[in-house]
Amino acid sequence: MGLAPRTARRMTRTDTPRTEVLAGLVERVTFHNAENGFCVLRVKARGHRDPVTTAGHAAMISAAEWITACGGWINDRSHGLQFKAQFVRTCAPSSIDGIEKYLGSGMIRGIGPVYAKRMIRMFGKDVFDIIEAAPERLRAVEGIGPKRADKITCGWADQKVIREIMVFLHKHGVGTARAVRIFKTYGTDAVQVMSENPYRLAKDIRGIGFRTADMIAEKLGVGKTAMIRVQAGISYALSEAMGDGHCGLPRQDLAGLAAKLLEVPSDLIETAMQEELQEGTVIADRVGETDCVFLAGLYHAEKGMAQQISRIGKGCLPWPEIDADKALPWIERKTGLSLATGQADAIRLALASKIMVITGGPGVGKTTTVNSILRILSVGNCSAITPPWQNLIHILHVSKRSTRYGGVV
Repeated sequence: MGLAPRTARRMTRTDTPRTEVLAGLVERVTFHNAENGFCVLRVKARGHRDPVTTAGHAAMISAAEWITACGGWINDRSHGLQFKAQFVRTCAPSSIDGIEKYLGSGMIRGIGPVYAKRMIRMFGKDVFDIIEAAPERLRAVEGIGPKRADKITCGWADQKVIREIMVFLHKHGVGTARAVRIFKTYGTDAVQVMSENPYRLAKDIRGIGFRTADMIAEKLGVGKTAMIRVQAGISYALSEAMGDGHCGLPRQDLAGLAAKLLEVPSDLIETAMQEELQEGTVIADRVGETDCVFLAGLYHAEKGMAQQISRIGKGCLPWPEIDADKALPWIERKTGLSLATGQADAIRLALASKIMVITGGPGVGKTTTVNSILRILSVGNCSAITPPWQNLIHILHVSKRSTRYGGVV
């Protein structure tokens, strides 16, 4: 352990640190983000002469708590040598000084430095047992009445629940950062939710996908062919297809992809798909003559967009009629470019339509087409209803950026 810091000094943030275990007493909580649990601690660790800066995640943390952290040493360019923890497990202190500091930290509601000192003076190291097993004895402490005693008891119970949840999550392979997010999402129901259906994590918590939920489910003993796994896998397969630009898939293609990803028989896939359709997680519809299945959110978004485009398209043109046979040769002379047949057809359609969607991969001429349309609309009889030239130049720049990504409306 003593050699670790000397090795760590040659490492940078991009290196992969060697996994070690660090155990010690939290001397100071330098920083703690209650939202995501990220914390920076100063820890008096075993085997180290000086306090160690430790960065990790904890749902709640206080000075004087004993921590066991698993991670590695890094040399941060801004903050120097520190221990980066992947897992952080906390437990209450055992020494008199540590207990007093812990109670006085404000971690447990109803106790501050003054009451911590009084409780230690009366109960010594047995104070935690008193709070948990005989809370009525707290009223013997000067200044603690029924309301404060109840507040202290509830605060201690909350801390105990949090510890139990974090231990459960760590036991099943969940890193501390994710464990904090799970706790923040489900609160005291976290263990129950994960035990009943760990695949809810992929739906409810941003940044936790099917693969992570599947790993946790395996540690919890969920079988490969369990229906909750196969049902979650249907949405996972559609999400994978979404990465290729699809809002949905033909039903047969989806069944094949899900069976491949989940490595389960096709009859289970069909049963799971029916369950997902009944629950409304996915939606079935026909595209032409093909039966397709969509993720519910994407289906409604796409349908809503189509309805809006249809509504806008039925409106009147915001410019007078433009003769495309005259406009096309004019724009070719102005730009010095010869338009392809597809570009010319697109410009003709745009001049006669209130709304138009132009799509295509990089380098197919979308930018030239959009710029040509805008230049035609900026001259002649359109000048009264088009934006000033400075604004139009801005639109040209925006259209150029937009068409890099495969389409512009």
